[in-house]
Amino acid sequence: MSPLLKLDHLRKSYGRRRLLDLDRLEIEAGHAYAVTGDNGAGKTTLLRILAGLEPGEIAGFEFCGLPLSHGRLPDDVRHDIVYVHQHPYLFHTTVEHNIGYGLAARGIAGAARRRLTEEAIDWAGVDHLRGVSPAKLSGGEKQRVALARARVLKPHLFLLDEPTASLDGEARGQAIALIRQLVADNVSLLIACHDRELIELPGMRCFHLENGKLVEA
Repeated sequence: MSPLLKLDHLRKSYGRRRLLDLDRLEIEAGHAYAVTGDNGAGKTTLLRILAGLEPGEIAGFEFCGLPLSHGRLPDDVRHDIVYVHQHPYLFHTTVEHNIGYGLAARGIAGAARRRLTEEAIDWAGVDHLRGVSPAKLSGGEKQRVALARARVLKPHLFLLDEPTASLDGEARGQAIALIRQLVADNVSLLIACHDRELIELPGMRCFHLENGKLVEA
């Protein structure tokens, strides 16, 4: 079976500095991967390139068996890859609107959008935040809303950038519980992180990024 994502010879430079110099990356459907590495190693840049948010020099890029011209990802592919930032941006509306925004943007309206949004709210455990302005949510609450907003779209690949880096205590545990559920549900994830608890989740595979090279640990 072909991998969900296959990338050959990725290069990314900033001036004279070669940040990424990857020979190959394959992501299998239904598997979760953690990417570790020092701060500044290029983990976020790698995720952003895979999401089509940042350009890179790529010799070959396939998704679901479809050859892609990187930087010009077709809409259907963009729909299938969802990137969640370490510090998620939320619209200054409501929690429900934020979670359902992507559904509305894709033309899913009325009862179907409300049903899917309600399911996502229940999954993330944020029902009690309905009346709270997104601007007043804590970092952990914003991360749970962002994970729900990603999950409701049912992407083929989740790209999570340091989802617990700025969290501690209960907030960190709640975010990890949601990610643990995604892993248990056999969705495809690529997570940039330092969090040992995430790295050691059952079924998690690990890559290490150092000096521009990605090595499976």
